[in-house]
Amino acid sequence: MKNARRKARELALQGLYQWLLAEERAEEIRMHLAEFKGYDKADQAYLARLLDGVIADAPELEAGFAPLLDRPVDELSPVERGVLLIGAYELAHVAEVPYKVVINEAVELAKSYGGTDGHKFVNGVLDKLAAALRPAEFKLRKAGAGRSAA
Repeated sequence: MKNARRKARELALQGLYQWLLAEERAEEIRMHLAEFKGYDKADQAYLARLLDGVIADAPELEAGFAPLLDRPVDELSPVERGVLLIGAYELAHVAEVPYKVVINEAVELAKSYGGTDGHKFVNGVLDKLAAALRPAEFKLRKAGAGRSAA
């Protein structure tokens, strides 16, 4: 399932890129994505959940991570913005995916599709957002990491 979810995230990012640049509707974007190589290997239900959820909640998601940025949201590259939107959506609405997995998947997307150091930027922003959106999980994970280092 991990590979199917990763493919869904990749396709969602491609769809969000299209949405950010051309402002197409989610239905039109999904029709285009269905023509991409590997579409049949993606978790299509998860892809629809991400694409529809991010597009519907984009203003709230961006308001959540905007204070954590070093520049205005509209100055982000479409790839960084799309990756942050997916990560923010998963942190806020997909509690069954651990926050560390959300961040790792976002970092991998940024490495594959973004600029040279975009993955470091994405990692920093989502780590701070995870602390805000999932404080109990974040504190538990950080406390566990501290004990294993001792």
